[in-house]
Amino acid sequence: MARRIAGLALRAALLLQPPARAAPFTPRGPAVSYGTSVTSAKIQVNGVHLHYQQTGEGSHAVLLLPGMLGSGQTDFGPQLKSMNKQLFTIVAWDPRGYGQSIPPSRDFPPDFFERDAKDAVDLMQALKFKKFSLLGWSDGGITALIAAAKYPTLIHKLVVWGANASVTQEDVRIYNGIRDVSKWSEKVKKPLEEMYGHDYFAKTCEAWVNGICHFAEKSDGNICQQLLPDIKCPTFIIHGEKDPLVPQAHAEYIHKHIKGSRLLLMPEGKHNLHLRFAEDFNRQVEDFLH
Repeated sequence: MARRIAGLALRAALLLQPPARAAPFTPRGPAVSYGTSVTSAKIQVNGVHLHYQQTGEGSHAVLLLPGMLGSGQTDFGPQLKSMNKQLFTIVAWDPRGYGQSIPPSRDFPPDFFERDAKDAVDLMQALKFKKFSLLGWSDGGITALIAAAKYPTLIHKLVVWGANASVTQEDVRIYNGIRDVSKWSEKVKKPLEEMYGHDYFAKTCEAWVNGICHFAEKSDGNICQQLLPDIKCPTFIIHGEKDPLVPQAHAEYIHKHIKGSRLLLMPEGKHNLHLRFAEDFNRQVEDFLH
């Protein structure tokens, strides 16, 4: 069967039930770009100097939240480059212990997602954004779900992909499969080794696997399931049907428990769908945020 054209966008309006499936993408010409320079800085938040990148001049502030071992630089290049700079002011942060927000070294106490959620919200307030939207990938999606539930007056809209609200035994098997970074593909491994050095990269990945697998020791594997009904802002969940790291049931659970949320399934999408299908992803997200 021929591969679907990159993007796989919806042609019809997104429906609540059943989840939408993305249709072939038809290019509409290049997007207009404004204020394309990206600034990079650090600011002290909760006792840590957090690194962030910022671009755009729009009135709608958006925070990009990266995944495990992620940073704005490694995780959101196409979003920082190509999202509409007239409509949005885009901030991509490096959570504590990741990217250029070192020191401190990254650790994974039982509340590490809540800690990241507080850091993220406090960062945006330190940057004088009164209200903002969240775009969270993978671990950053979990952080964004928690932030939207706990700080509802600050969050305008929410987009998550590759996220999960619990850890199952199947997830534990998947996580243990990526514990040893020497088995990762060179394409995925190289930028992280360049950023962190092999030892920090390998040690932190193993610590992450241990940290997230602790959730599976609870009877329900809960990370933030109880918070989902508290999310009141408009929410858009995107899931790649070929994601090898996060089974689709997680996206469906989040969709079911956030009232009024939308779910888009991308048939050819994997875990990094926002990079692989960046043009269509950006368009879908911009349409939702706008």
